[in-house]
Amino acid sequence: MTKLAKHKTESLILDAAKDIFQQKGMDGARMQEIADKAGINKAMLHYYYRSKQKLFEAVFKSAITLIAPKVIDVINTDAHLFDKIRNFTDKYITFINKHSYIPLFIINELRRNPDVLKTAIDTNFDTSVREKLQREIDDLIAKKEIKKIDSEHLFLDVISLCVFPVIAKPLMTKILDKTNKEYHEIINQRKKYVADFIINTIKLK
Repeated sequence: MTKLAKHKTESLILDAAKDIFQQKGMDGARMQEIADKAGINKAMLHYYYRSKQKLFEAVFKSAITLIAPKVIDVINTDAHLFDKIRNFTDKYITFINKHSYIPLFIINELRRNPDVLKTAIDTNFDTSVREKLQREIDDLIAKKEIKKIDSEHLFLDVISLCVFPVIAKPLMTKILDKTNKEYHEIINQRKKYVADFIINTIKLK
């Protein structure tokens, strides 16, 4: 098999796995089902990925490599902190809404195999990015544009407000009595809502 053919087959497998994992989660997904969706036999699937866990890890790493550059690019720009928050919430919510299995995977993987998660993050996220953000925050505090905050807490606040509604979709659609389409619109609205909420919380009036 040529390199191009192998790459095409691997892409088909990852695309199929993303769909199945998103629909059924890690425990509900079956390798045969993924093979069928990819249009290959199960033996070939096991040739590329020996187990469902290995395939799931590959899907996760693939998703991390998609979002990491977007996050880093937002932080590394010379834009004002408020603009960075707006850009981040827009890109991040768009991403996790499309790859809704990722937040739950991270939680499960922290319990089952934290080393895999740590390796993926260490590979794609440079600590200097967070340090740069903290320097920008300190500068705005000194200028009395924002309240005294820490970059770690700011990051946690933004991530929590972005992620929870996606994770809690099955519950919240029932509590709010919304259809999937209506709830999807609420998630899209949160791109602006979360940014406005965070900015109004930290800025000095």
